Amino acid sequence: MDNQRRVWSVWAERYGLGPAEVYQVALRTRPMETFAQVVPDHDPRECLAVLHELEDEDVRSGVYAAFDGASELLDALPSGSWALVTSNYEHRVRGRFARTGLPVPDVIVDAASVEEGKPSPVPYLLAAKQLGAEPEDCLVIEDAPSGVQSGLRAGMTVWGVNAPVAVDGVHRHFKSLRAAVLDVLAFASRTHPHQLEGSTPVE
Repeated sequence: MDNQRRVWSVWAERYGLGPAEVYQVALRTRPMETFAQVVPDHDPRECLAVLHELEDEDVRSGVYAAFDGASELLDALPSGSWALVTSNYEHRVRGRFARTGLPVPDVIVDAASVEEGKPSPVPYLLAAKQLGAEPEDCLVIEDAPSGVQSGLRAGMTVWGVNAPVAVDGVHRHFKSLRAAVLDVLAFASRTHPHQLEGSTPVE
């Protein structure tokens, strides 16, 4: 999230906007919706091109580290049992995971995979379908309000991580990913074997 915050901060400054205010909007909406709110008089395609340029440069040169507990958790999950659901694009996800050495999931649902992004349930439902899982058997790990709503609307169990206070609606809240690791693995070992990561485990 730190990298995403930095990218949005640079983007906001280019448009003469307050970084903190823009990032709060970006946390809740997809980029095109963010642009409509914060720069309604600008061409959204141009805004998106600038954002993509900044994000691609960040993947190439940004400093990345896995959240504490991410490696332990992902290494312990069986291949094919978990997916990443992101509002970003797969090539950036792969680049960031490669920088941290984290395992890449077999299933990645990115912005290009769906017509409706978070908070729509569509991304998480697609991930469940690709995993061969029923929604009620899936655990969603999220850190953003739009992702939490997406998981809840998909009929899944949703746990929040990496936030000082619980996001509205989560079934359980953990201040860090590290604090959630054992509980996530216990959930996965029961009759609910599928985990859906909406909170990218890198910073």
